[in-house]
Amino acid sequence: MNRREFILSSAGTVALMRASATSAATDASYVTVRRSEQEWRAMLSEAEYDVLREEGTERAFTSPLNDETRAGTFHCKGCDLPVYPSDTKYKSGTGWPSFWAPIEDAVRTKPDRKLFITRTEVHCRRCGSHLGHIFDDGPEPTGERHCLNGIALTFSAA
Repeated sequence: MNRREFILSSAGTVALMRASATSAATDASYVTVRRSEQEWRAMLSEAEYDVLREEGTERAFTSPLNDETRAGTFHCKGCDLPVYPSDTKYKSGTGWPSFWAPIEDAVRTKPDRKLFITRTEVHCRRCGSHLGHIFDDGPEPTGERHCLNGIALTFSAA
């Protein structure tokens, strides 16, 4: 296999992995808010669509919500479901809004094997939108770091 064939083969494999992973959460039985691709594209910017519907990741330190410290609630950008309370948000230093716990029954998780390691992906339980990932290096009381894409959230001050 030459270099060009390897690159094309690798790109195809990554595209297939991403396409199969995308449908896993958006087609899940728990999803109650369903929209067509055209409806999602009409309501979201291209960057928002990439994160929420195609499980992309925004660049670190680009979201204004990373520095949000007011009391309030973070909502899913896709359906406005309250997903994280501000009192579980903390400064992780990673460049993404981080929380140690979601609002009860607000999110669902699934394994993410796209990077040849298994991570835990977090999605909105109502519309299936991709919010980010959960890692086991957070503060007490849960020890979890819900590392979220700020572009997948909106904030409502208390």
